[in-house]
Amino acid sequence: MIKDLDSFSKNIKGKIKFDYSLKNHTWLNIGGNAKIFFVPETLTELREFLLYIKKQNNNFFVMGAGSNLLISENIQNRIFIKLGKNFNKISLTKDNIVIAGCSILDKKVSDFACENHLGGLEFLSCIPGSVGGGIRMNSGCFGTEFKDVLISVQVMDLSGRVFTIESKNIRFDYRKTNLPKNLIFLSASFKTQKKDKKIIEENIHKLKEKKETAQPVKVKTGGSTFKNPKNQSDKKVWELIKESVDDQISFGDAKISEKHSNFFINSKNASFDNMCNLIEFVKSKVKKKTGVSLELELEIVN
Repeated sequence: MIKDLDSFSKNIKGKIKFDYSLKNHTWLNIGGNAKIFFVPETLTELREFLLYIKKQNNNFFVMGAGSNLLISENIQNRIFIKLGKNFNKISLTKDNIVIAGCSILDKKVSDFACENHLGGLEFLSCIPGSVGGGIRMNSGCFGTEFKDVLISVQVMDLSGRVFTIESKNIRFDYRKTNLPKNLIFLSASFKTQKKDKKIIEENIHKLKEKKETAQPVKVKTGGSTFKNPKNQSDKKVWELIKESVDDQISFGDAKISEKHSNFFINSKNASFDNMCNLIEFVKSKVKKKTGVSLELELEIVN
């Protein structure tokens, strides 16, 4: 049992940082200083830390690669957890099931499957972020989502109990699941099919080419800002934004990508408020012009 975090931090493989800037941990390059930033390297470290903050009545946020996050600059009372390198291992069973730690990047899972002549995970090459984040929001692209390949996910609850949830017991919706927010995803298993490596490589190349043609790359962005309004319109969200908003509009350094209207960019040094103002402006313009109420895909933490 942890008595105090200072002594705990000296006896672990992971690391604890206090008053720690998260700006460089998000793809938007926006974020303030967290009260505590904890990177566990073992299940024991994670379990002990969870029990400690539970006893202190502190809530926490688990972050992955930070690819779809907009973090406030006023988070000085918040605790953040990011799984360490021991949670990004990847392996293969004799039945061609890929087992991946939830902190590993989606792209690396796709690369691993390709190297082992396994198809079905090519779409992961185009999804920024980690496996854990992908499961949480049922990420997908070009017609395939996590729900299509996930077999099960291993999790830890606030009491430190580790258990497995099978995919058939998860309700998957468009960019969300019914998995409780207080579960920490540890590892996941994925189904694959044996396939010629050259065909897999060709599929990945085509997907990447399609993505790079349609979406901005090598810029500070949080990916898709809004979900496609499937129940309100036959149009894609980028089409609704394009017909409703002048894409030259900006709030400070927060701007709309000229390449894809649903990608908002931090062109230099945008603040949290800049980006939030742009989001609210676009939502109101689209609502006024089309009657469609946009729902965020980007996750805001404040």
